Amino acid sequence: MTIPSTPAHGSSGAYAAARRQDLRLDLAIGFALLAIAVIIPILSPGKYILGQFTLFFIWACVVTQWNLVFGVAGVYSLAQMAVFFLGGYAAAMLGFYLEISIWYGAWVGAVFAVFVSVVIGAATLRLQGPYVLLLTLAIAVVIQALVQSDVNCFFYEGKICYPLTGGPRGLMKFGDLGFRDWLAYKQAPLGTYYLGLLLLVINTIFAFVIIKSPFGSAFRALRDNQPLASSRGIARVKYQILVFALSGFFTGLMGSVYAGHFRTIGPALLDLDLLLFLFSMLVVGGLGSRWGPIIGCIIIMVANELMKDLGEWRMIAFGAITVAFIVLLREGVVGVIQSVWRGYIVPRVPWLSDVRRSGLAE
Repeated sequence: MTIPSTPAHGSSGAYAAARRQDLRLDLAIGFALLAIAVIIPILSPGKYILGQFTLFFIWACVVTQWNLVFGVAGVYSLAQMAVFFLGGYAAAMLGFYLEISIWYGAWVGAVFAVFVSVVIGAATLRLQGPYVLLLTLAIAVVIQALVQSDVNCFFYEGKICYPLTGGPRGLMKFGDLGFRDWLAYKQAPLGTYYLGLLLLVINTIFAFVIIKSPFGSAFRALRDNQPLASSRGIARVKYQILVFALSGFFTGLMGSVYAGHFRTIGPALLDLDLLLFLFSMLVVGGLGSRWGPIIGCIIIMVANELMKDLGEWRMIAFGAITVAFIVLLREGVVGVIQSVWRGYIVPRVPWLSDVRRSGLAE
């Protein structure tokens, strides 16, 4: 088995310089965004705004992990929200039936999500392209249907009947993250805000390391030219299962955080509207790019706020935006920014051109 390596002797210096430039740029962008995120609560934006930012952190984590599978590895899976849902549901059921804290249940949910993700990845091994889309979407639809159709009584609490999974209403009364007890009611949103921010930072670093590692090179090789990659010894089965497993852990963990934050979880998470909402973030930001999921999440969540009075037309607008980007701007917003930066800004700014030339000369 061969893992793609860095370019050979002739271009190794330029390759190393390009990697250092990418690292410096990533650090600059990352620290700038982190500084803004840390400062926002100091400005006292209100409970609603903090809640929206917390939700942004959760969705950004999910889309970043989805990008590893869909964008970097090129496996067209639509089962990411099913993995998210089952990870959160596992933690919620442990809290509801066994009274296990969501802080402990979240790790169990993450491990269970890895298992589910690996099973889904194995199920798609013999399929490619649109057939993977259909299968993974069908898996999510079946899971939602099974939960919604669970209306038989599993136990009674007084005169109230509870199905095993909670049925169409989902699960509640399984506990929360505990910030209301630790920080008092008014400060509780700060706890979930900074927890979400911390997990997004860890999640982003994890995704960047994977993308920049030999594993990321193998994922891209299989995506771009599978026969050639296989002929070089890159095992498709191994790497496809691996990318599903890596993506599943943080996705399931964020499902548990979602459940603990909102203190409820139900089959509505598997609605096609929400799937389209998150998929539009992936496409608008830029499939396969490092910062694409986060940039796309920012754009779509801001657009969602601006269009919240449109009702059902809002999802039609997101669908139209997604189609437009797929047809006209396949590299997304990040691709456009990179083209403008490299093609127009760098050649016209003397010190940037000097840095680029000196790097390539090393």
